[in-house]
Amino acid sequence: MTSGFIVAGTDTGIGKTVFSAALAGTLDYNYWKPIQAGVEDETDTQAAKRLSGLEADRFLEPAYVLKTACSPHLAAEIDGILIERDRLGLPETTRPIVIETAGGLMVPITRTDLQIEVMRDWGLPVILCARTVLGTINHTLLSIEALQRRQLTLHGIVFIGDENTDNERTICELSGVRRLGRLPWLTKRDARSLRAAFLAEFRIEDFR
Repeated sequence: MTSGFIVAGTDTGIGKTVFSAALAGTLDYNYWKPIQAGVEDETDTQAAKRLSGLEADRFLEPAYVLKTACSPHLAAEIDGILIERDRLGLPETTRPIVIETAGGLMVPITRTDLQIEVMRDWGLPVILCARTVLGTINHTLLSIEALQRRQLTLHGIVFIGDENTDNERTICELSGVRRLGRLPWLTKRDARSLRAAFLAEFRIEDFR
């Protein structure tokens, strides 16, 4: 039976891929980004390969790669691709897996299916990535409420960005969800620097 974590975010572009690469690389897990929307520079899977230090065979191929950088439901329509929920089933792996979602929890992947509903199908614990900047309290508490209403297991919150002690404390106190740590923005972003930052800010036992 497949085990591991779903890495989700309160929004898009907040650093999920960087954290997912750090987590997979440090724990020696597999990585999977089921839906990739936007391929102009490098895909999230390619970035995770570069940043994790893992061998190429540890990365599962996305179920869908969409050219347009926008919500999956619209990107698929623009590209003339039909996203089928059955193709997004949890893969069977002999090694635990880190699954990185597309965008925020309520992002539509089709006109009838939300990202959070597919996450519920997978049944794995969720690590929620949140910004540290202004607005994060509202976005994060709403995301936590959405997860709890659908009875998904929330393993904890990861903050990404510059230190903002009160925002982090307020979110965790109001929600009752544990803080796993904070991943700072890195001036040098490679596998070695990312691994060092992860080990400095997080406890491995919190993910076992």
